[in-house]
Amino acid sequence: MSKVSAPLLALMLCLGLFLAACGGDDEASPDDQSSLTADAPCESVDLPEPQEFDLEPPPVEPSAENLTAIVDTSCGTFEIALDTQGNPKTAASFEYLAENGVLDGTPFHRIVPGFVIQAGDPAGTGLGPGPGYSVDEPPPDDVAYTTGVVAMAKTEAEPPGRSGSQFFVVTSADAGLQSDFAVAGEVAKGFDVVETIESFGDPASQGTGTPLGVVVINSVTIQEG
Repeated sequence: MSKVSAPLLALMLCLGLFLAACGGDDEASPDDQSSLTADAPCESVDLPEPQEFDLEPPPVEPSAENLTAIVDTSCGTFEIALDTQGNPKTAASFEYLAENGVLDGTPFHRIVPGFVIQAGDPAGTGLGPGPGYSVDEPPPDDVAYTTGVVAMAKTEAEPPGRSGSQFFVVTSADAGLQSDFAVAGEVAKGFDVVETIESFGDPASQGTGTPLGVVVINSVTIQEG
């Protein structure tokens, strides 16, 4: 995909695209959703009921050196190779979130074509309180948010590298973001599914990312090796 233009990127950041406290709860009409799913390998699903979690903090190290998060969605499955060595705290947190079902039943509440898809809020809006804890693991200054990178969302007021449960997958060649977002890993398989989810984004949304239809994470499971 082509790189996001500077004006569009500036607008996205101004609108707080990645802010966990900035969400949208506009739903597509049934007609909109049907027109999308008719041409894509996606199940027609309803917006999930909001969930609440209040978990204790996760382990500071992942359970194994090689971990894959298998993300099953209503549009298919993609796999994330967790960065257990470069970002162990964030990888351990992502594993913990998956094991406790925090990511299950969460919608992709923010989809910006040519930029990112974002999910992981149990409240389903991007405004939720998260899992009940936060993790701090600032990324290096030279981190690059390129195609397939999976990073954690945060509010503007939070320090670099802080994360809860919301995550985004970069769909552009270079998102052009500052080194503020903790890296969980990278899509290792099924990027075509990520692109299908991206097709639910509205090019006319002016960077707000309100989806045209509902795409839901059915489950996230962790596989060793």
